[in-house]
Amino acid sequence: MRQGSSGMKVVVLGAGVVGVTSAWYLAEQGHEVTVIDREPGPALETSFGNAGEISPGYSAPWAAPGIPVKAMKWMFMRHAPLVINLRPDAHKLGWLGQMLMNCTAAAYAVNKSRMVRVAEYSRDCLKALREETGIHYDERTLGTLQVFRDPHQVESAAKDIAVLKADGVPFEVMDADACVAVEPGLKQFKSQIAGGLRLPGDETGDCFKFTNALSDMAAAKGVSFRWNTTIEALECDGDRITSVRTSSGPVTADAFVLCLGSYSPFLVRPLGLKLPIYPLKGYSLTVPIRDYDRAPVSTVMDETYKVAITRLGDRIRVGGLAEINGFDMSLDARRRATLDKSLTDLFAGACDPAEALFWCGLRPMTPDGTPIIGATRLPNLFLNTGHGTLGWTMSAGSGRLIADIVSGRRTEIEAADLAYARYEGRIAAPQPALAA
Repeated sequence: MRQGSSGMKVVVLGAGVVGVTSAWYLAEQGHEVTVIDREPGPALETSFGNAGEISPGYSAPWAAPGIPVKAMKWMFMRHAPLVINLRPDAHKLGWLGQMLMNCTAAAYAVNKSRMVRVAEYSRDCLKALREETGIHYDERTLGTLQVFRDPHQVESAAKDIAVLKADGVPFEVMDADACVAVEPGLKQFKSQIAGGLRLPGDETGDCFKFTNALSDMAAAKGVSFRWNTTIEALECDGDRITSVRTSSGPVTADAFVLCLGSYSPFLVRPLGLKLPIYPLKGYSLTVPIRDYDRAPVSTVMDETYKVAITRLGDRIRVGGLAEINGFDMSLDARRRATLDKSLTDLFAGACDPAEALFWCGLRPMTPDGTPIIGATRLPNLFLNTGHGTLGWTMSAGSGRLIADIVSGRRTEIEAADLAYARYEGRIAAPQPALAA
């Protein structure tokens, strides 16, 4: 592997929040970095309009005990948090089968624990990055609150609380009065609150603003961004990637980092890598605040509808839901109605939903909920993808992890079980230093 005074030449494929954080940390470690993306700028797809919360403690796999039964019930709900298009599709059916295998108590505990590990580390990396650079993105560090409308939801939270305890994550179990004390805008909804779970260490912020600010800082460090460039294929010589073929010609490098979210499987399938990533379509509203006293202070998560309502400066972001419908990007009015209902139930009068920007994006979900971060069988191809609904929460830590792995450094947290090797039935070995 060629290395010089500026390290290796590394190409990062994708300029969402995960791609840009990867580029930032790679440049910090002395590499010559090029980022390639088909859009005219950073964070214009899945990273554009996410829910806005950075919630390590709420990092949990969708594959959980009871989910298959709940999914059946949701099929008949008007405001269902999960919608499955039943049209037959081999990719979808295979992914759903793998997800169902992870819907056991034992698998849930393992998957949630490693997701929390990555997310907690990521929040620490983000704090350090903020202190180092002074980056701003409508950030708030006031914790997040999960609101339960039903006593059964309070009981079901016990399994999450057990994992939080095991991982040493601070939390507060709250009654309705305590929920209103930390989020006064919930006062009108108090009579319908069965309880709450607050994580005081969680944060919020605008992922789009963050990614754009960090890309500017990365460019100032020498990172090259190639916009409006379609990524067509990876070219190989034996088991090594030699270049990426693009709409503007080939780009060579010593190492390649794949950060293409839901589109990652298409690029590596010809190489024999079958990434179990499926797009979960999510929706959001972004609406200006009219009454600040009735608006959320931080993030409030409506457990019933799986919707997060977040304060971003003078705006409210309402995001969530999941739709298993391939790469469909149409805006469904029924999903908007669910977001509207959650917002107006919890924070009536804070804003006018009719003024909202309605948006959808494709979250790259793995069957076990954990992202795929690390090396592959091809010695100069690395993966940082499959973050599902937690790309913003896990971005800084994932970027730092992949930079350390590419550089042959010891990672600061355990990372072997995050690699693609777990889907090949083998244990990933620590990534050795790349030879000069």
